[in-house]
Amino acid sequence: MSAHPTSFDDGLAGRLALVTGAGRGIGEAVVRALAERGARVVATDLDGAGAELAVKRASDLPGAVLPRRLDVTDGPAVDALVAEIEETEGPLDIAVNVAGVLWNSPVAELSDEQWAATFAVNTTGVMHVSRAVTRRMVARGRGAVVTVASNAAGIPRAGMSAYAASKAATVMFTKCLGLEVAASGVRCNTVSPGSTLTDMQRALWAEGEAETAARRVIEGDLAAHRTGIPLGRIADPADIADAVVFLASDRARHITMHDLYVDGGATLRA
Repeated sequence: MSAHPTSFDDGLAGRLALVTGAGRGIGEAVVRALAERGARVVATDLDGAGAELAVKRASDLPGAVLPRRLDVTDGPAVDALVAEIEETEGPLDIAVNVAGVLWNSPVAELSDEQWAATFAVNTTGVMHVSRAVTRRMVARGRGAVVTVASNAAGIPRAGMSAYAASKAATVMFTKCLGLEVAASGVRCNTVSPGSTLTDMQRALWAEGEAETAARRVIEGDLAAHRTGIPLGRIADPADIADAVVFLASDRARHITMHDLYVDGGATLRA
């Protein structure tokens, strides 16, 4: 559940949103946050069962949630799904790119296949979805795209070169797209989380060491040249979802090409 449901009118009720990577973690939290506010949500995931599960978990919320399987690396499949949604459900007002993958590996051990797969999902997949939806949004003169990137896009992380590079590329892609479509009333922004309690985060921790690993993340790791989290906690997926929903809403109607860090101060950005 979203941490801070809103009582004011943010313009989301009745709007149609597409969310990728909706089967778990941040994607599932975004689906819930949008549905809480009365939006209709098409929840997509490479794992069709995951998309179905997101729907079940949001069944008690005001907004309707529809499941779809989607491989964001398949450009024609993305185009076909967006066309189908617009034909059967109506015009898309919002698109949220959450689907992502991570290999934790030093460059010397990183394979060509891992590098290519990381960019295929984290960068090319974002391009496929953003291109398909903004083509239609521009014609209508409205719409919002929010992409979940990472604070790793702005600070070096040992063992995360492919992930960090793909997210940095995605941030700049989104800013360039935002510049191209701004005159048509379409906004494009990114949310860059820090460490968040998701399956991706837990996969970085050794089995049985979650508590110790979480403490290292919060306190920082000098040997890894990694600062801690000044706010003293790891984010919940709902913390990221709230930022995404804000940027997708009318409350952010004058914000575009922005990269919002939601990391508890971990990157110490100026």
